[in-house]
Amino acid sequence: MAKFMDKDFLLSTKTAKKLYHEVAETLPIIDYHCHINPKDIYDDVKFDTISDVWLGGDHYKWRLMRAAGITEDKVTGNASGEEKFKAFAETMPQIIGNPVYHWSHLELQRGFDITIPLTPETADVIFDAANEKLKGYSARQLMRKFNVKAICTTDEPADTLEYHDLIAADETMEIKVLPAFRPDKAINIEKPAFAPYIAKLGEVVGRELTSAEDVAAALVERIDYFAAHGCLCADHGLDYCMYAAPDSETANNAFKKAMSGEAPTKAEGDAFKTLVTIACARRYAELGWVMQIHFGCLRDNNKPAVAVMGPDHGHDAVNSQSGVENVAPLLNAFVENDGLPKMILYSLNPADNTAIATIMACFQGGGVAGKLQQGSAWWMNDHRPGMRQQLTDLACNGVLGRFVGMLTDSRSFLSYTRHEYFRRVLCELIGEWVESGQYPDDEKYLTKLVTDLCYNNTNQFFGFNV
Repeated sequence: MAKFMDKDFLLSTKTAKKLYHEVAETLPIIDYHCHINPKDIYDDVKFDTISDVWLGGDHYKWRLMRAAGITEDKVTGNASGEEKFKAFAETMPQIIGNPVYHWSHLELQRGFDITIPLTPETADVIFDAANEKLKGYSARQLMRKFNVKAICTTDEPADTLEYHDLIAADETMEIKVLPAFRPDKAINIEKPAFAPYIAKLGEVVGRELTSAEDVAAALVERIDYFAAHGCLCADHGLDYCMYAAPDSETANNAFKKAMSGEAPTKAEGDAFKTLVTIACARRYAELGWVMQIHFGCLRDNNKPAVAVMGPDHGHDAVNSQSGVENVAPLLNAFVENDGLPKMILYSLNPADNTAIATIMACFQGGGVAGKLQQGSAWWMNDHRPGMRQQLTDLACNGVLGRFVGMLTDSRSFLSYTRHEYFRRVLCELIGEWVESGQYPDDEKYLTKLVTDLCYNNTNQFFGFNV
């Protein structure tokens, strides 16, 4: 019987162990998509308790605590950090098979040198030991501990990026912290926040926005602002992937309705979103940026809870109507408008894996290796079975060796262990292929594959140059 989460955790073959321990384990981390606040990095914040850095902002853990019967005061409410920690400890033994069980113990092991399982009985000693260890860490020190070389935060078009500038000017900070352009609030016209955000965007660019074309032009202007501040990528979050003919009249009808408080039809809204997205994609392509599109999410489903807590508190789910069929005409529209950038496509619905991989293959080329990428197993799929499935589907329908690898999609300075989790799953899968005779036991090419998939491809694809 294997020991609980020992050095060979998830590594079931000799080849997997060799690849992980001799290649993947010591590689640096580039986290190209996260939700960490750049102000926290600039301020180099310290944390009072492990609950602050571990449970604050982590909707993965919140969902599980609620399902285990923990009351909201001990999830996101006013209970003390110690009470919340003990409530999570009460939840932990029940979540066998959930990736949060493994992530949490990896975080305890790598962040705090704590190797005993977290249970209600061990909660006190772990809470005290972690807090004592935490006294020696700040935000930047945690990033250094996990060998982070670069990250991309998530930033709205109207953001000033002042903290990115301050970090870049700080000679004591060697880790790259770059913005990522996230235009959702100016594109998702069906959302209640659309009209207020358009007014805000107009203030930032210094003019009233009165049409779909005005919105597109304002976003392009802000893209250039972001580029001047080191940005290398954009990320579009969509409930579903849309496509409608980018007809100006239809798009402007949608815009006028939304700005006056009337709901546009779905067809009108899709025309607006398509028109504006095409304009953004064209500018990304000109700048050499990477464009990410996340789609397939049902957001804010529990309306009363969202009204109290706000979004991003664990009330989202998988959308079975993800619009994956619209990826093809959307990419074609980018090509027809001379604006197909490097891209990463993610669906929250794992049933879309093969569709994404095969649609991408229709648009590869131009001498750019892996120009279109299927994103890593995202959010509710970033567990061992989901990662194995995504890697396998991509391998079966594309060039796995060009894949750009893992990200955290997190608000936590401890979640870099998700890269370790991914690397272990990757080495396990490759090891199985080698030891079953599906790929040669060639040290040169296996070393290159693992190094590329864990680090080099990301560095080169985005142009981090670290």
